[in-house]
Order: sequence, then structure tokens, then C-alpha cells
Amino acid sequence: MAVVAWIGLGHMGGPMTANMIKAGHEVRGFDLDAAALAAAVGHGVTPAPSIADAVDGADVAFTMLPKGDHVRTVYLGDGGILSSAAKETLLVDSSTIDIDSARAVHDAAADGAFRFVDAPVSGGMSGAQAGTLTFMIGGESVAVADASKYIEPMAANIIPTGAATTGQAAKICNNLMLFINLASTAEGAVLADRLGLDKQVFWNIASVSSGDSWALRTWYPLAGVVPTAASNKDFAPTFTAELANKDISLAISAARSTGTPLEIGERVQQLFQRLIDADQGRKDCSMIVSLVDGSLTSGKVTK
Repeated sequence: MAVVAWIGLGHMGGPMTANMIKAGHEVRGFDLDAAALAAAVGHGVTPAPSIADAVDGADVAFTMLPKGDHVRTVYLGDGGILSSAAKETLLVDSSTIDIDSARAVHDAAADGAFRFVDAPVSGGMSGAQAGTLTFMIGGESVAVADASKYIEPMAANIIPTGAATTGQAAKICNNLMLFINLASTAEGAVLADRLGLDKQVFWNIASVSSGDSWALRTWYPLAGVVPTAASNKDFAPTFTAELANKDISLAISAARSTGTPLEIGERVQQLFQRLIDADQGRKDCSMIVSLVDGSLTSGKVTK
């Protein structure tokens, strides 16, 4: 079994390390958040006092961090991974970040003779806990194949995407489609309800018809229809509005750099920003339905 360094033990990294430990790997973890680190220690992660300590002698180092700036700092900064890890250590970034940051780390890793892949994931917190994530892996083919072996305990799907940064490109485009689907599902669900359709009956129809989507089947924004939906639990987060806003903003930024119009995507981003402005950013992103049914008015949820 492998020695695994893990930097970033939050809502995704924490449960992902639990599955690595269940598979028999030794995991050394580092996180600036003491509570996140303590939770990971609770399921078997060995705490490391620094990034350098975490990666010392590791076979593979994973990072799962919130933003591109964090990834740049962890890899490129003083005491970071590239200045601390052995050349033999395989480097895997599973954060969802901007293409420019992914490219910068790829280039720096190549200059330092490291193997590095960008390997963002889809499946959310529930997928991280269940070990059923989809990994999209970009990079040199041998490094991608090596990373895939380590990723297996956390994944239901492992998909090589091509050259450096294509994993991030796949994740950005996939999440753009997801959030547009979520917004359309919220509008369709509310309209069907106001037209007198039983919500379960409408879901039964849409889920086997042309209105079907992963968002409809998993995150249906009206309570009492889909067991996995946050709408059943006062929109306790499975994927926060803040994270959704971050991810769709990455797609908009990439679109602008390539001259690609995203009129629908930009509108959906504005809806997530309205939730954040109303202090609902830490709620589940499916709370976007509150902007359709009118329950979020003047910054407050009214029902």
C-alpha cells in the first residue's frame, strides 16, 4: 500500500481520505483549518505539521483546495510541494480551479521534472463519502495512468481527458451545464406546481422525458420528492451556492478568454450571486428555487 500526502481536508478532501484509508493506504494530512484536520484524524489520517512533512517520502500527493490562488501557493510557494517533495512523488490536484492556474502548476512541475496531473472530480459531498466520484484527468499519459491506480478507492469513473489542463476544462464545462440544468429545473418545478400538477407526478413524468437531468433526479428543489435533495433539509448544503457561483464563474472566465458567448450561464451566475448577496451563500445551491417561487425577498426567506 502507498504513503499518501493529502493537502486540503474539507468537505471533499475529508471523506476522500477516509476511502483511501479504507483501501489500506497510509494518509498524512495537512490543513490550516484545525477542525477539518481533527475530523480527518478521527477517521485515521496522520496529521502533518506542514506541507513539507506531509509530502516527505510520499508516493503520491493529492491536493483538494478551494481556489486557484490556494493551489498556486501550495505548489509554488516557499515550503510548498514543488520545493519539498521528492521527484518520484506523483502530484495530483483534484481542486476545481481556473485554467491559467492549472497551466502554471503544470508548467512549473514539468520544469522541475515532476509528474503532475489535474484531476478534478464530479459527484459532490455524497460521492466523496460513497467513493463514487468521477475523476477527469489531464496530463501526460503515463502520469495519468499512474494516478488512476491511486484514485480507484475514491471513484466510480476515471476518465483520461487528454493533455494538461483538459481535466479542468471538462469539469468547468460539465458544471456549467449542471447549474443551467438546475436553474431550468427550479423554474419548471415551480411552474408545474402553480399550474396544479402534483409535484411527484410531474417529477415522474420529467424524469423519464426530455426534461430529465442529473439535477432533476438528484437535487430536485421542491421538498418531498427526491430523498437526496437538500430541499428536504432546509437546503443544508450538499454543494453550496458559493461553490456553485465559483464554478460557473470559472466557466464564464474561460468563455471570455476564448470568445465564447455564455448568455444563459451568465444569467445563472447572477442568480447565485443574488443568493450570496442575501446571505444564503452557505446554503445548498438548489436554493436557487427561492428566487423563482418568491420565498427569498429582500434578503430573507419568507417561507
